[in-house]
Amino acid sequence: MGLEKLIDKCKRKDIKAQSQIYQLFSGKLFALCLKYSRNYQEAQDNLQNGFIIIFDKIEQFNFTGSFEGWLKRIIINTALQTYREKNVLNLVTEDIPEEIEIEIDEEQVSLDFLLKLIQDLPNRYRMVFNLYVLDGYPHKEIAKMLNISEGTSKSNLSRARGILRDKIELNQSQVKKNEAFK
Repeated sequence: MGLEKLIDKCKRKDIKAQSQIYQLFSGKLFALCLKYSRNYQEAQDNLQNGFIIIFDKIEQFNFTGSFEGWLKRIIINTALQTYREKNVLNLVTEDIPEEIEIEIDEEQVSLDFLLKLIQDLPNRYRMVFNLYVLDGYPHKEIAKMLNISEGTSKSNLSRARGILRDKIELNQSQVKKNEAFK
């Protein structure tokens, strides 16, 4: 069955069609949830809540633009709403440190390790980092989404990059030490 037909059936609350949509997109959307969550359980909660909203609002999808893009937007907004409600995104200072470049030895730093580092970032830094670096949103839009100023968005991004740089450098120096002892 084609995607358009599945979507139409979902609009009529067809449970089998909803299940198929879930099966088709849950993997990609769960990976997205992991980027915006502190851990696996929180990602599962965000995915579940996101799909509830998706099926509740699917009649609003009018086949203009990508269905997957529409799904991703709902999932991201669901995760962001969780943090807005917890009021953890506010940052008092807007000092913007200089742009930080991170050099990564790809043979020594795995994708799983990087994901874990990103998940360990403080909430406000992780959200801005993911939105800007991984999903390509501009600071102006991030500021609106998180109800912060553009300066705060830039500051949070810079601080997130600094934390990641420090942790990656620490990991790489530990790997070099371990290799020296072999």
